[in-house]
Amino acid sequence: MNTFTELLHFWQAQADKLGQQTLQHIGLTAASLLLGVLLGVPLGLLVTRRPRLAPWVLGTASILQTIPSIALLGFLIPLLGIGPGPAIFALFLYALLPIVRNTVTGIQGVDAAVVDAGRGLGFTDAQVLRRIELPLALPVLFAGIRTAAVINVGVATLAAYIAAGGLGEFIFGGIALNNPAMILAGAIPAAALALAFDAALAGLQRLPVRRLLRVGQSLLLILPLLAGLYLLPRATSRLLAGFSPEFVGRADGLPGLQQKYGLQTASVVLAPALVYEAARHGDVDVIDGYSTDGRIRAYDLRVLRDDQQAFPPYQAVPVVRAGALQEHPELAAVLAKLDGQISDSVMTELNYRVDYLHETPRAVAQAFLRQRGLWHNALPVTGGTIRLGSKIFAEQYILAEMYAALIRGYTGLEVESKTGLGGTNICFEALRTGAIDLYPEYTGTGLLVLLQPPTAVVDSLGGQPAAVLAYVQREFRRRYQLEWLAPLGFNNTYALLMRRQQAEKLGIASVSELSAFLRN
Repeated sequence: MNTFTELLHFWQAQADKLGQQTLQHIGLTAASLLLGVLLGVPLGLLVTRRPRLAPWVLGTASILQTIPSIALLGFLIPLLGIGPGPAIFALFLYALLPIVRNTVTGIQGVDAAVVDAGRGLGFTDAQVLRRIELPLALPVLFAGIRTAAVINVGVATLAAYIAAGGLGEFIFGGIALNNPAMILAGAIPAAALALAFDAALAGLQRLPVRRLLRVGQSLLLILPLLAGLYLLPRATSRLLAGFSPEFVGRADGLPGLQQKYGLQTASVVLAPALVYEAARHGDVDVIDGYSTDGRIRAYDLRVLRDDQQAFPPYQAVPVVRAGALQEHPELAAVLAKLDGQISDSVMTELNYRVDYLHETPRAVAQAFLRQRGLWHNALPVTGGTIRLGSKIFAEQYILAEMYAALIRGYTGLEVESKTGLGGTNICFEALRTGAIDLYPEYTGTGLLVLLQPPTAVVDSLGGQPAAVLAYVQREFRRRYQLEWLAPLGFNNTYALLMRRQQAEKLGIASVSELSAFLRN
């Protein structure tokens, strides 16, 4: 099945969600554009009357425009939390520069002779502005609004990372899962929205001045109505869940829980780095996480028991290209130094030090190796290079630093680290295509996400760690010439988490109890 066919099937299956995300996207754009017009136009007019303010106002707007959007959202989260608030405020800041600049340019572009003629007729400054300057400047001002609208439609896709919804949910989910059809399912409607906004405002911009003046007044009524689309009723439940994009799309994530437990809850999509913070601050009630994550202890979260065993074993194992092992035979023995060395409690402690105490992954990894007597100063480089990858969370960074230190300390090989590659499929494709030589993976992920065997095969493994590992080793060797080595000793399973105090109050200790609570 080609990507286009997959895209059509995806749109058909997700039609309701696509419609909801599109309305949210329009609402976010319209709300931010309304704020931009309400503040940007008066600011621009002020600058035309007080030219000395121009460097300050335009300079500040220009600086805001240069801040990377994801960084701006990250800065606003501690101040405004998650959801539409910080998203709309960030988009409003991006809309300011084109609106302020075009207001100034439009007013300054009005023929001075026309202004002098108005004053000669006895017009006051307010009358000159309202009856001469603003009407003649409207085409240029509309061009600024048009530019701001197109910018904001594009930037609004990032709102999905802070639970504000919009078409970015499909885009980021597709990136995490390396699913081109899913990416296009969000990107194409977003591009179409940008073109629609641009075409509509371009048509208005070409109207005669008198009609354009009436349209400009109407726009101040239309934008609040469009912004109200964000507030249309949507699915609700007794608890709100916040899930990372990968968890929403993975077979062993939310789809697996829905199939096994009949779990149905209203949810928002969050950046993986924000999921725990959202639970900690009470923005959401249920999140996805990992059983060895240090923030479980730090934020006093409860791991809900997977009483129906929807999640398979997730033993951590280094996955290596067979070609790399053949080219560097000494590599296997070095990687084996970590076999069985890390228990669940030890990995949780290491994650806690990075996630909560903010120690660097390198410092934590080196301290662990020294404690276990495995540390060795780096040897002179005499051989080739091992390209080491990892996913984009603390545990993977720690493991990557351990392997890098061991390879440098016990071989003459150089290590090139390519950490933070993103989701599972991105790391796997990098390994399969030879972009990296090894990375840490989990047996359950290899089974359900990468191999995706029939249900009968999964059931035949009985959730036994040794059986799952043997199957994954055999199939990866046969299909991809990739070797799964020995487990590191800990099992980092997917988990649903709640704030402990809330879970105890509601009497929820397992996923079955959560599902039953949501149905009542």
